[in-house]
Amino acid sequence: MLWRVIVYVRCTADLALMSGAELFIREDLGLTDTQVEVLAGSMNVFMLASILFSGWTADLLGRRATLVVANAFFMAGALAMSLGGSYAALMAARFVTSIGMGLALVVAPVYNAEISPPSTRGMLSSLLDIFTNVGILLGYTSNYALAGLPVHLAWRIMYAIGVLPPVLLAVGVLAMPESPRWLAMRGRHADARAVLLRTSDTAEEADLRLEDINRALDAPQPAGSVWQEMIVRPSATVRRILICVVGLHFFQEASGIDAVILYSPLVFKKAGMSTNSSVLGATVAVG
Repeated sequence: MLWRVIVYVRCTADLALMSGAELFIREDLGLTDTQVEVLAGSMNVFMLASILFSGWTADLLGRRATLVVANAFFMAGALAMSLGGSYAALMAARFVTSIGMGLALVVAPVYNAEISPPSTRGMLSSLLDIFTNVGILLGYTSNYALAGLPVHLAWRIMYAIGVLPPVLLAVGVLAMPESPRWLAMRGRHADARAVLLRTSDTAEEADLRLEDINRALDAPQPAGSVWQEMIVRPSATVRRILICVVGLHFFQEASGIDAVILYSPLVFKKAGMSTNSSVLGATVAVG
């Protein structure tokens, strides 16, 4: 579970770090309001580049290796952001970070579902919201702790701190087993069973899980593409699931939560707070 904590804390802390760094970047590099807003909001657009091929990458390299790749992008992006000296350099670094984030946010839940036993699968999957908010709070807190530094150092150190979670994740990956489903897809059934024995409550449960995986892999595939099965001719069950998932994410974004996370410091400053310390202290309460 630790690697999952680190992945989501890292992803969401980046948003909170960006919200605080905006105040200092604007002053240090002389960026305009539009440039800062594009820099902050570009991540959701850039993430599409990796989200669209994350499934293919996870099937080709494996879930574990894909998380290693995502971790490498996290580290490279955080370092590049802390060393950036121009708007173009920061945008390029933002793109690198977004590639890692897109891969992690897609593959991590898949890996979690494939490796966790039924007795804890629901709990582990639902902890996402807790880890998301913990990451935001940690990002706001670190911003507040660094608010007293000189302008030219504060935002660089804020981004440099983003290297620490990937370092912890790199250590954790050494103990992470590969997804048993991916191993079975590659015909490595003995390795898949060995992983299931480690992650199941009993040996009998491990064998049942392996049978379920093999049964699913051997099942005939539908004649059409997965997009046809989901959107063009969905079953009643798939349609209900699709409406719930798309509707949930639509209203989540329509609530304006991204604006709250990314632009709270600017809102507080325009509301009359005079110092960066007081602004970033107020965001801790938001977190």
